Amino acid sequence: MRRAYLGGLHELTGRNVVVYATDWLEPKGPGQTHSINLQDIQGLMEVFRDLDKSAGLDLILHSPGGDPTAAASLVQYTRSKFDDVRVIVPVAAMSAATMWALSADRILMGKHSQLGPIDPQLPNPMGYMVPAAAIRKQFKTAQSECADDPAKLSAWVPTLQQFFPGLLEICSDAEKLSRAMVSEWLAKYMFKGLPEREQLASEAADFFADTERHISHSRGIARDQLIQDLPALVIEHLEDDSALQDAVLSAYHIVNHTLSMSGAVKLIENHNGRAYVKTVQQVSTPVPAAYNP
Repeated sequence: MRRAYLGGLHELTGRNVVVYATDWLEPKGPGQTHSINLQDIQGLMEVFRDLDKSAGLDLILHSPGGDPTAAASLVQYTRSKFDDVRVIVPVAAMSAATMWALSADRILMGKHSQLGPIDPQLPNPMGYMVPAAAIRKQFKTAQSECADDPAKLSAWVPTLQQFFPGLLEICSDAEKLSRAMVSEWLAKYMFKGLPEREQLASEAADFFADTERHISHSRGIARDQLIQDLPALVIEHLEDDSALQDAVLSAYHIVNHTLSMSGAVKLIENHNGRAYVKTVQQVSTPVPAAYNP
């Protein structure tokens, strides 16, 4: 059924169709299994094989993001294979997936669809990801408070001990990199031909990286807000074509059903049925029968 729906979308548009989706909304395995990483290049190599480059590409993207440098490699490979790329966001493409989406010539979104901030995340000693901007902000707060009242230094020591040498430079470089990549891709692809493309691309990159505006890295940015704040973005409305809307959402729902009902945590597949699937082993815990005396 999944392959039939992906094939149906291809027949409707005449374009190549590739889906990149993970089960991040109902995760079964470790967080990194759902993330964009360099292994995904193997999946793209598999599904791009034998596709007609002249037909363009519709990339259905459903991802929480991941490694920005890996996303850059995926963008480079995708754009080397296709001159015309449309990213379709059926629900959400966040963080590094937002960056990937912004490398397209246009983005197809519904009213419910969302992109997200692109401020980089770094692992902390506790094992979870922390916004680079939050690390820099916390250090500045400690610096300011201790300068005003040196007695507060003892209270800050446990926190400051987690700041290894070079961390602030790493944070700053990561933020610059995210902005630079998005700005470059927008100017080269979505904004190509516009006389002010460099300035528009820089402003758009600053918008997505603005932690003061978005506050939370997981905060969604809806289609209408994108159109209002960044009118230069080429965003198509999914609702404008009811047949296309039905085909896209049907394909997304059957993909989501595959992820929910199997051990698959990541699915990369094209309309011809060629696929790359990452799975995790599912362990069933037996439930004891109710005691019935």
